Amino acid sequence: MAEEQAGGKQVVMQKVFIHDASLEVPKAPQIFTRKWEPQVDLSINTAVQRIEGETYQVTLTVTVTTKVGEEVAYICEIQQAGIFVLQGIADDAERRAILGAYCPNVLFPFVREAVNDFVQRGGFPQMLLQPVNFDAIYQQHLAKGAETEGDGTRH
Repeated sequence: MAEEQAGGKQVVMQKVFIHDASLEVPKAPQIFTRKWEPQVDLSINTAVQRIEGETYQVTLTVTVTTKVGEEVAYICEIQQAGIFVLQGIADDAERRAILGAYCPNVLFPFVREAVNDFVQRGGFPQMLLQPVNFDAIYQQHLAKGAETEGDGTRH
């Protein structure tokens, strides 16, 4: 699968795989007797690792912690990874944007499906994650980095 970009630039997805996955249901079976009024906390992180040359592994980690009252109903964590080859992309800023926003956008539908599958197999109602704007998140990350450079601290 490849996406053509201007000037012969390409991002080629070679492989998509689940790097790690877990579902914890610490209060089973009692949690299934509670009235289902969940409070959901969603955490999303990305990591990029150069494999060799212009081949990268991008890992999108999604953690969903769902509580009923004060009790944790379940914690589902999926590390969805993909191997991407960047061709004809010499600009570092463009490369970082592709790896930090475009690739997570490509991986998100896969992780969304995996979270829903794990949660349902755990005996809970489906968990459909809402779309995420990785472009906006990446821009916020860049803006935060620019702020911290001014005062000499890193977050």
